[in-house]
Amino acid sequence: MTGALENIKILDLSRVLAGPYCTMIMGDLGAEVIKVEAPGGSDETRKWGPPFKEQVSAYYLSANRYKKAITLDLKSESGVETIKKLVQESDVIINNFKTGTMDRFSLGYDILAELNLRIVYCSITGFGETGPDRHIPGYDFIIQAKSGLMSITGTKESGPQKQVLQ
Repeated sequence: MTGALENIKILDLSRVLAGPYCTMIMGDLGAEVIKVEAPGGSDETRKWGPPFKEQVSAYYLSANRYKKAITLDLKSESGVETIKKLVQESDVIINNFKTGTMDRFSLGYDILAELNLRIVYCSITGFGETGPDRHIPGYDFIIQAKSGLMSITGTKESGPQKQVLQ
């Protein structure tokens, strides 16, 4: 496929919503996207359904269209070394791990930038890299609770409820 991002290679270490959606759009624009998952399929959206096709959710299939997929254990030395090799030939690396996870894998920006000076390193977080809430994951129900939205939902008996928009 050709497009505005033709000849751009994206290394996608993300899961669930923000990262896969971001890299899906990049794939729509012609980028080559390589999705990396842990053994066993670490993206929970594989099971978000129905509907399913061959036991994989339609959501997962649509958010990961155009992507090539590989399985790597980033907790292993060989998995980390494979990512470092891929970074050398990539333009962008995107992750949405909790703050500090990439550093624990020895895949932080400083290490990867030494391997590829032009790498664009995108880390998607719910609360940033430095603030007091940096270690809290950015799921929508957490944002709803912290913002006060849940205080206007539910009943006295049930307590606050996640707002589900239909």
